Amino acid sequence: MGVFLGLGIAGVVLLVLSLVFDGVLEGLLGGVVDGLLDGLLSLPVIAGFVSMLGFTGALVLGTGWAGAGVAAAAGVVAGLAAGWLTWKLSRSLMRDQTARTPRGTDLVGVSGAVVTAIPADGYGEVLLRWCGQPVKLAAKSATPVERGAEVWVEATLSSTAVTVRRVDR
Repeated sequence: MGVFLGLGIAGVVLLVLSLVFDGVLEGLLGGVVDGLLDGLLSLPVIAGFVSMLGFTGALVLGTGWAGAGVAAAAGVVAGLAAGWLTWKLSRSLMRDQTARTPRGTDLVGVSGAVVTAIPADGYGEVLLRWCGQPVKLAAKSATPVERGAEVWVEATLSSTAVTVRRVDR
């Protein structure tokens, strides 16, 4: 049973080391193992296999109804299952896609309110709700717009300035 517990503990230690020193082994070997440790032979998969083999073998052996051979076979089956699940989970996490980053052109058509009056020949400020967040930007308009008026963004001038037009309701 000591051998199985040793394997289980060694697998957990290997898993912790692979999480703490992620990519260090691949960097130390200088690209010799490129692609080899990315899939089924990655350190988390090997750690999951070894730890499940050890702990399942110790559990089966500890019940007393089977010998070391059956315990090892049960450990291998559980280890293969844990390794496969670890591989599937890591692949799904690697494929996880985030939403597209908002761009300034996405502001066109967004409504907001004037917080600093916009003169005909200069800039004022508007408060917009963009991607669920309040954003305060410099604003220019062809006609003067007073504070508190509702406006729509017609164009983006820069990352901090927009052209707006008053909304008449």
